Amino acid sequence: MKTIVVVSQDVVLINFLDTLLKNKYKTILFSNIQSALDFIYNSLPDLLILDINPNDSFTISIVNNLKEDPISNQLPVMTILSDDTAIPGWKSLFVEDYIRRTDLENELLTRIDLCITRSERVVEINPLTRLPGNISINRQLQNRLDRNESFALAYGDLDYFKPFNDKYGFSRGDEVIKITGRLILNIVKNRQPRNSFVGHIGGDDFIYLAETENMEEASQEIIDAFDRIIPTFYDPSDREMGFITSIDRQGVERTFDIMTISIGITDTKARSFSHYGEITERASEMKKFAKQFKGSCFKTDKRNN
Repeated sequence: MKTIVVVSQDVVLINFLDTLLKNKYKTILFSNIQSALDFIYNSLPDLLILDINPNDSFTISIVNNLKEDPISNQLPVMTILSDDTAIPGWKSLFVEDYIRRTDLENELLTRIDLCITRSERVVEINPLTRLPGNISINRQLQNRLDRNESFALAYGDLDYFKPFNDKYGFSRGDEVIKITGRLILNIVKNRQPRNSFVGHIGGDDFIYLAETENMEEASQEIIDAFDRIIPTFYDPSDREMGFITSIDRQGVERTFDIMTISIGITDTKARSFSHYGEITERASEMKKFAKQFKGSCFKTDKRNN
């Protein structure tokens, strides 16, 4: 079921929307936008429905900040307007759609379907983690480079994921990918709420962007959290031994350690980049270097040429 966050101070409206939506969607209800922020950042919903007064500059400011944030800008927002409210200027309110109160009963379900479908067509996201994919990642990098922004790029990759996936199956493997994406998102967002970015390249590869001074501490926190959580995905007997028996890429049975994460870091202070391919190649080189070390670790590019 798709998840919809509904924000309104009108108890009657909240109860009406909950009744209307609950058989088709998972609805999460909040009385104000501030109380909804933690949920939105930690469990990005499929749609935000906002009962809003166009003169409420505080709420509008928070919504616009959400839409300007690279992590949450793919969240579609629909606003509910009373029948006597003038249509606000869309340049000052970053929402995808609106609906009048008198139209809720007859049109809301259809408008929700259209809003979610339209957002999924326009925004390229990974269906497993709900994080931006390659097209969005490349666009994000190139835009920052074109603006001559100073930032760091980290490329994370899981070690021994394939043998884990082969032994325990795709379902448990998908759970590992989802939890990895979630912990990276949460940690990066907590470290740098504004102007950070997390993307899912595909498979067990992730990238994240942050200010250079935040990057190594965020990466260490990701490693610590990953190393605490991942052993719980193994059967108790395998966890106790500290390894599993599985098949390698050559079809030979061998033992593999508990999964770890290797992270390569580079930044625009070390050298200048003109194309996203250049900076991602540097981060990939550092990730490959990190994978040469036993256990989870990050390695930062110190080269200036």
